[in-house]
Amino acid sequence: MKALRIGTRGSKLALWQAEHVRARLLSEAKIESEIVIIKTAGDQFASAAIPEIGGKGIFIKEIEDALLDGRVDAAVHSMKDVPTVTPLGLCFPAILRREDSRDCLVSCSGQPLEQLKTGARIGTSSLRRQSQLLHFRGDFEIVNLRGNVDTRLAKLDNGELDAIVVAKAGLDRLGFGVRITQVLSPEMMLSAVGQGVLAIETRDSDASTRDLFATLDDADSRAAITAERALLAELEGGCQVPLGAWARVEEGRMRMDARVLSADGADCIHRHGKGAPGDAERLGRSIAREMLDAGAARLLSLAGRSAGD
Repeated sequence: MKALRIGTRGSKLALWQAEHVRARLLSEAKIESEIVIIKTAGDQFASAAIPEIGGKGIFIKEIEDALLDGRVDAAVHSMKDVPTVTPLGLCFPAILRREDSRDCLVSCSGQPLEQLKTGARIGTSSLRRQSQLLHFRGDFEIVNLRGNVDTRLAKLDNGELDAIVVAKAGLDRLGFGVRITQVLSPEMMLSAVGQGVLAIETRDSDASTRDLFATLDDADSRAAITAERALLAELEGGCQVPLGAWARVEEGRMRMDARVLSADGADCIHRHGKGAPGDAERLGRSIAREMLDAGAARLLSLAGRSAGD
């Protein structure tokens, strides 16, 4: 069988993720594969603020184009980068088992979030993280920070920032877990939709490749992601919205928490719910409608990230 071509971004983290999938294919299915690096809009404008680049799917569109025109057979994505609408002809046969979805703090002083000095400069490019940080403590100065994990840690180490907030899974995957000062609890900061999850995308018409990757699918993680993405779709948001969500299966039941905030963190709407894993989409949309009834649309609009962004 000809080696499968797996498309991915070229960052260290993206390559780690693709190599992880490649290794699983070899060990579990005895299938050889090769990595094809594709540069996305998000990579080409690495120093620009995400809203300035514009559009949804800035980290995956070019990879999906390569899938559609046959240059690659599959793609590995961080699920949090994937828009809620999948292009016609593509599908996600595998949602891999979720790793730790929480965010974490890395601080110069080694102090946790609640002990950082007044006016501490915290780096993040995420409106979701910004709003929740300011909700926790309004005196923080939020500094726009993009780039790979190495770049972010370097800016911290050279004194430009007092702390950074990043996804724990990313640090763990690259061996930087020892740098973590504090793992932020869901009560303090809810993660992004899809955070900590790797997803495999293929052409819907390529049944052999689709079925091959389907063997790597994790049912509980797929249910959780279905609920979170249904909530995101109902709220008409992209990846850059002040929204945190966490769905999980516990003792056979789906539980979900969601939070929408104003960009300055002053206003916050939090809702939670539970249901059967098979009703994951219904649960996500139900919680979203509760949030909309409570005024979530106004907060999203004020943040400038409503439908169409």
